Amino acid sequence: MATLSVLDLVPVGSGSTATAALATSTRLVRRAEELGYRRYWVAEHHGMPGIASSAPAVLIAHLAAASESIRVGSGGVMLPNHQPLVVAEQFGTLEALHPGRIDLGIGRAPGTDPRTARALRRGADPGNVDDFPEQLSELAAYFRGEGPVTAVPAAGHAPVIWLLGSSGYSAQVAGLLGLPFAFAHHFSAENTLPALALYRERFRPSPILDAPQALIGVNVVCADTDAQAQRLALPGALSFLQLRLGRPGPVPSPEEAASYPYTDEERRFIDKRQADQIIGSPQTVREQVAELVERTGVDELMITTQTHAGADRIRSYELVADVLDITPAAA
Repeated sequence: MATLSVLDLVPVGSGSTATAALATSTRLVRRAEELGYRRYWVAEHHGMPGIASSAPAVLIAHLAAASESIRVGSGGVMLPNHQPLVVAEQFGTLEALHPGRIDLGIGRAPGTDPRTARALRRGADPGNVDDFPEQLSELAAYFRGEGPVTAVPAAGHAPVIWLLGSSGYSAQVAGLLGLPFAFAHHFSAENTLPALALYRERFRPSPILDAPQALIGVNVVCADTDAQAQRLALPGALSFLQLRLGRPGPVPSPEEAASYPYTDEERRFIDKRQADQIIGSPQTVREQVAELVERTGVDELMITTQTHAGADRIRSYELVADVLDITPAAA
């Protein structure tokens, strides 16, 4: 069985607050560590009322301080939104504070709408990601102490850099640079197998890796029964639908999701999205995870779980850990 990890978007449920969502994440990182999950990543998203993870470096510092051994990192930092020097300083500081525990997952998408991307980049073209290879090269140079200026304390305090992607572009870059690769199966499932094949085909050994190392993000909601899991998973799917419709908001409650007046087209959208997710009882989850690992050949599954209530989210991770037999020793 592949190693299991956590991807946390810090979901904010309707009627709740960012403070409560962040408190749930603090409880979850401690529980994930106890259960034996390998790493705990947070994602960079902006302008989304239902996601409280807009500042990964700040959140990583808090979560790493609240835990002891689990790897903590970004899944990811959207590099076009930031100057490489700033990212190097932030993650060099994190690695200096928590040696050997920090991952820096890097993506090239903006992680937000064009207007917000423009605000983040102080008026620069939000659609311009053509200089991503140069940005990535500059970032890596700071950690080697070879940047155009000195990044303190980045030099000598390098986190493990991962490339994130939802298509073949980052797969090729990760392979050519000999970096570990994280693929967003949870929202680009149709591209998973081609991207992984491309990564493995293009991989070149590096001082970091002798052989390809890949993980995929996957949506999982586990509850005592299939019906209960479906009930808890529907709010996350509705939240994603509302985001696509340009109406982002907090994650609805199960009652709100059940009573929503879906059109036929919206129902088809929900069904298609959930078809690529793992939703069900522990036994259902065990079977579907085994099939996914067999099909993709990945080393690691990074589980993301979106529910309205924090307690349901933590319980889902507990059930998954139990049914897939992970232990702190295995981590």
